[in-house]
Amino acid sequence: MRLLFLGDVVGRPGRRALASVLPGLRRDAEIDFVVANGENASNGKGINPRGAEELRDAGVDVLTSGNHIWQSRDIVPYLCENQRLLRPLNFAPDVPGVGWTVRPARRSGTPVAVVNLIGRTFMPPAACPFRAVEDILPAVQQEARVILVDMHGEATSEKVAMGWFLDGKVSAVVGSHTHVQTADETVLPGGTAFLTDAGMCGPEHSVLGVRTDQVIARFRSQMPVRFDVASGPVLVQGAMIDVDETTGHATAIRRVRERVPA
Repeated sequence: MRLLFLGDVVGRPGRRALASVLPGLRRDAEIDFVVANGENASNGKGINPRGAEELRDAGVDVLTSGNHIWQSRDIVPYLCENQRLLRPLNFAPDVPGVGWTVRPARRSGTPVAVVNLIGRTFMPPAACPFRAVEDILPAVQQEARVILVDMHGEATSEKVAMGWFLDGKVSAVVGSHTHVQTADETVLPGGTAFLTDAGMCGPEHSVLGVRTDQVIARFRSQMPVRFDVASGPVLVQGAMIDVDETTGHATAIRRVRERVPA
């Protein structure tokens, strides 16, 4: 079967570009299951229920998130009611929502598990992602052979370490958060596909999806500056992963990069 992971969706431009590209990708590449990181999908920071539903209607099966998940207050009841949107597993155990879920693939009905982790290096406080995923893996593996992990983190080393830690235990570990697509896609020796960062679904002429003038002003002045989502052509970036359904091992991974005109 074939999985598609799409990098951080940035604001309305990212949502609209994803919606325009995904139906064709699903059809032409015979995609069975789609995961996207939606933590910046609403106004460029955070996600609200309307943005989550828009991405679901566009064809995303599961949404992952990260450190901006609490930006919109109205997402809390949505998280409690809807396990299509995950928050990081290694957040405090009593926060709303869940850190992993299992959903059927659209074409075959094969169960696919998605786990959402967040790194600790250069990130807000969180529990150890290595221990957190180790604790829940037996339960996840009982429900699904095909397992995709979103490792939402800043540090390349931490994401690479997670790939090796989970090699042979899950189908894929794909990083998110930096909005910059890396070129290190590989299938590790144990059969786990890995990519340090999937990139973003956001404006091409920007700084990580934000207007360049505003970000430059922030760096030059070191003063607070309002950040707005940039305009113009949009990149839809991610990774396509082929998985053997019987073993749960990946057989191939390749980067996805589609440019959607303004």
